[in-house]
Amino acid sequence: MPTINQLPLLSPISSGDQLPVYSPNNGDARRTSVGSLLTFFQQSFASPTLAVNLFVPGNGFNITVPTPVSNDQWMLLQPAGTLASGTITLPLNTGVPDGTTVLITSTQEITSLTIALNGASAIYGAVTSLGAGCAAVYRFYQPTNSWYNINAETVLAAGIAAWLTNPTSANLRAAMTDETGTGLLVFNTSPTLVTPVIGAATGTSVSTTGNQVITGTGKQGYAVGAGGGVLQATNKATTVVLNKSCGQITMNAAALAASTTVTFTMTNSTVESGDIIVINHISGGTLGSYTFNASCGVGTADINIRNVSLGSLSEAVILRFAVIKVVDT
Repeated sequence: MPTINQLPLLSPISSGDQLPVYSPNNGDARRTSVGSLLTFFQQSFASPTLAVNLFVPGNGFNITVPTPVSNDQWMLLQPAGTLASGTITLPLNTGVPDGTTVLITSTQEITSLTIALNGASAIYGAVTSLGAGCAAVYRFYQPTNSWYNINAETVLAAGIAAWLTNPTSANLRAAMTDETGTGLLVFNTSPTLVTPVIGAATGTSVSTTGNQVITGTGKQGYAVGAGGGVLQATNKATTVVLNKSCGQITMNAAALAASTTVTFTMTNSTVESGDIIVINHISGGTLGSYTFNASCGVGTADINIRNVSLGSLSEAVILRFAVIKVVDT
């Protein structure tokens, strides 16, 4: 029988090539193919690619991931209900092959989750909680002796899934992480808001059925741009035109006799019939020597000024006014 060095070299090898195998059961040597031998090794000796570890933990659990006999470890947690806290201890670093992956899932929420290193130098992207049906995946990199988060869905995905299944305002709010307030989702057409707290706001109009209350040092009135000013010409009966909701009228300095009333018209497009005009004498004459009244129509107001002093006054009286909307129904 030739020695092994006397046999011709076979290259390459195919799965159909055969090898001698001694069979103790038969008491002789027999032959088998390379392919059959490979199948035998895979079925009898090779490690599985995934090991599943099922746990039913209680609150405050501490579970250690087994030293891997496979490339991937699945830690399946199935608690009876929400857990306040728990710890997952990763496998001992000296027994972890490079590239080992640990998948952690939970069927219930774990509010506070700790990932313990067990000899590794660091963990990057450690999750601190898990929502129901959520997961985190870590992979070991031997050169740095560290674990790395390669995928995590901790809370938001579960919330979005719940919202997609039942798209209510409450489920959408639960899926968000920076919402404010509670209640129903609001869109831009005729929304109903209950006791909202807002900062500086602008708009075209506000209609209320209840009180408007100011607290602190806030003011209510017209802003810059709402007012205007006008100078009365000729005499105190001359019409002035000022299409503003508030403003200043500087009257003519013509003489007004004692105990005498003069009327002038203010043309103003903001005025409607039945409105009230508040008038104050702020300067430009003898304060306290005049009384004022206004009667409003559509786009106009007749303003009466009466000299209640004992003598004639020739003063350029300066008035300030504000239009207040009033209805009788």
